[in-house]
Amino acid sequence: MSVIIRGRVWKYGDNINTDIISPGQYMSLPVEKQAVHAMEAIDPDFAKKVQPGDILVAGNNFGSGSSRETAQMVLKHLQIGAIIADSFARIFYRNSINVGLPVVEMVNTSVIQEGDEIEVDLLAGRIINHTQGTEYKGTKLPEHLIEMVTLGGLEPYLAKKLGIS
Repeated sequence: MSVIIRGRVWKYGDNINTDIISPGQYMSLPVEKQAVHAMEAIDPDFAKKVQPGDILVAGNNFGSGSSRETAQMVLKHLQIGAIIADSFARIFYRNSINVGLPVVEMVNTSVIQEGDEIEVDLLAGRIINHTQGTEYKGTKLPEHLIEMVTLGGLEPYLAKKLGIS
């Protein structure tokens, strides 16, 4: 994974909780079967429409609710490039990094529209909207967390640090 991610925007509002992202009734299924139900409560065709590298943009409190990692895992399985939100539920934010899913906070995501083509520079915390010709400031991930995300999450990161193949 690169520290620069470019993709098409899927836009959602405030308080998108983990049951919306990954409905609880499918938790016992393998992640690939759970993923077909991602976001279906608010966007029934999301899993069919989203393309690898696409970027989710949301308002406040994205990922509230349960601390289970199925929400992050289904989004990663669908190959979401990154998630940008005004704010994240803390456990969702950390679990995202732990599974290798980039997350960036940005004040006032309302300026980004669904379908915009954007580029996210994780190291600089810069978001470029190529559709609108604008640039925004987001949070920068520390270098060790960028390394964790680019390696695919906490497990491969620790394996590398410990010299385990």
